[in-house]
Amino acid sequence: MFDTQLLSDAAELLQMFRLARLKIATAESCTGGLIAGCLTEIAGSSDVVERGFVTYSNEAKQEMLGVPKMLINLNGAVSEKVAVAMAEGALKNSLADISIAVTGVAGPGGGSNDKPVGLVHLACAGRGRQTSVNHQIFPGNRADIRDATVQTAFSMLRRAAHEG
Repeated sequence: MFDTQLLSDAAELLQMFRLARLKIATAESCTGGLIAGCLTEIAGSSDVVERGFVTYSNEAKQEMLGVPKMLINLNGAVSEKVAVAMAEGALKNSLADISIAVTGVAGPGGGSNDKPVGLVHLACAGRGRQTSVNHQIFPGNRADIRDATVQTAFSMLRRAAHEG
């Protein structure tokens, strides 16, 4: 299901978090749980992965993560502000130290001029630290976009672990 590079990156990330004694929560929309799935594909991941939220619908974002309905209405579900609210909501609703959130347009449909297919907003939150954000427009098909999102999420988590 996952390519060998993603699994290798997941194992490295888990070891980094394990050594730092940090736990992860995920909040995923366009990836539908792939980040958590890739991490938990590695045996022993339960000492690092605290929980994952798959919040594909706007209602799930509101109910599970506390994303304000007005924020979604004003900015759209695919926005930096919603990604930040998702990441911060995942922390608030978990025992994790660091969270990663992703929301985007994986395609092949659903894109617009303002929010094209491939647009993904990511946010990484940590207790007592500023939430970092990233947005990308990934090329390729749905699988390519989702894989690139997982890789970028792992990169953001690695940076967060280094920051301590």
